[in-house]
Amino acid sequence: MSSQNSQTSHSEDYTRREFIITREFKASRETVFKAWTEEAEVKQWWGPREFTNPVCQWEAKAGNPIYVVMRGPSGTDYPMGGEFHTVMAPELLVFTSGALDGHGRLLFELLHTAKFAEQEGKTLVSLLSVVTKTSEGAGHFIGGFEAGMTQSLEKLEAYLSR
Repeated sequence: MSSQNSQTSHSEDYTRREFIITREFKASRETVFKAWTEEAEVKQWWGPREFTNPVCQWEAKAGNPIYVVMRGPSGTDYPMGGEFHTVMAPELLVFTSGALDGHGRLLFELLHTAKFAEQEGKTLVSLLSVVTKTSEGAGHFIGGFEAGMTQSLEKLEAYLSR
């Protein structure tokens, strides 16, 4: 174990931390890709369980900004921003996202690469998310990313099964 990994810090640096999440959906690749790239559909499933998205600006074209306000069950709003980098329907989506502070500044940023592979009428989504930027206090949010994204994908599965 390196000395860097053995040190404990309250403000852990998450830069370059990678998260890999895969999930299979019982839907065609085109249907799943559309659910990731159409604003009206993303609004239905993005965010952890019991979160809604009263604001969802999500036009999946390279260079376009992302702005979503996730509302928690207590009524607290959690704004996030980002940008689309690559949109290759129906196989690849690359974008950045991160939580915004009260002044609209990114607290952290993740670079997401989502690959969509059709397998016998189902779709396997492989998501690689890499932390590219962090700020003081971002660890709380980044530490919950994997659980939150897993819950989002569970919501997507339920949405697609309707």
